Amino acid sequence: MMPDVAATQPNPRGDAHAPPTARMLPVGDGHEIYVETAGAPDGVPAVYLHGGPGSGCQPDHRQLFDPAHCRAVLFDQRGCGRSRPKGGRDANTLPHLIADMEAIREALGIARWLVSGGSWGATLALAYAQAHSGRVAGLVLRATFLGTRAEVEAAFCEMLPRFHPALNNDFLGLLTPDERRRPLDAYWRRILDPDPAIHGPAARAWHDTERILSTHAPQQTRLDLAAPASSRPLPSTPFMEAHYFSHDCFMAPGQLLANAGRLRGIPGIIVQGRYDLLCPPATARALAAAWSEAEVRVVEGAGHSLSDPGIRAAVTRATADLVTVIRSHPAATEGR
Repeated sequence: MMPDVAATQPNPRGDAHAPPTARMLPVGDGHEIYVETAGAPDGVPAVYLHGGPGSGCQPDHRQLFDPAHCRAVLFDQRGCGRSRPKGGRDANTLPHLIADMEAIREALGIARWLVSGGSWGATLALAYAQAHSGRVAGLVLRATFLGTRAEVEAAFCEMLPRFHPALNNDFLGLLTPDERRRPLDAYWRRILDPDPAIHGPAARAWHDTERILSTHAPQQTRLDLAAPASSRPLPSTPFMEAHYFSHDCFMAPGQLLANAGRLRGIPGIIVQGRYDLLCPPATARALAAAWSEAEVRVVEGAGHSLSDPGIRAAVTRATADLVTVIRSHPAATEGR
């Protein structure tokens, strides 16, 4: 069983969304994964996969699941959030994350679960479902990202200059004229450089540019290149993103779309912001065309972020709808 190295967290206010347990799970290679569970112990098991790669699960992610009907499982992926070692990139690949999910599922005694994730979380959800289809009762995806270099290039080399030309000038301004010929490789190389004077400005510029692209109505649309480096903490996600993106997310080209047939029989709902500049609707449609059980639900007036208007409500509704389907077929959460 999963070692309970962190004591069960008290819940004095009776908050249905508060995690009744928070534990660390050793998964090998020197990594320990932070795992929490919330909701009804006998509810439909559902695991949430955070984005990035490199962010972590947040308290508000629990609110995507009805605590009366779901047993929600949230965890910080290798090197992320409260998992240890923080920022660790050794033995940190997509196959490792898939294996970690299986370790968590087995430690919690779950036969099959609903798998939910957005952006990079959708990438991991699809890769896991294709590797372990018999363990997946349903999929809820938001902002479908298939983990390809072409998608990252489209976001930073096509959407960025088209919709934010001034921001694009800021973004490229950190690079030399030669580096601007292949800006993504230049940024990833700089972010992974051990010298803080090199990786610091690049990580902040990448993080802030991505944040602006992720929001339909961003509060700022330029990089503050004059701000002193000590004015705010260094963001963690660019380092894990550079690690994964520079290795093609540890997948073969076009792997997730090519293997979509492995999702046959798994019900799914894809929530898609109409104006998502990072993961545009065409990607969701391409996946649904290869996965007949998938339904695409477009949210008008929204972009990429879970906090964009209508997105969170749509994900919550999609989750509730699939939970209803699963509860009407109890065998869906039992082993095949």
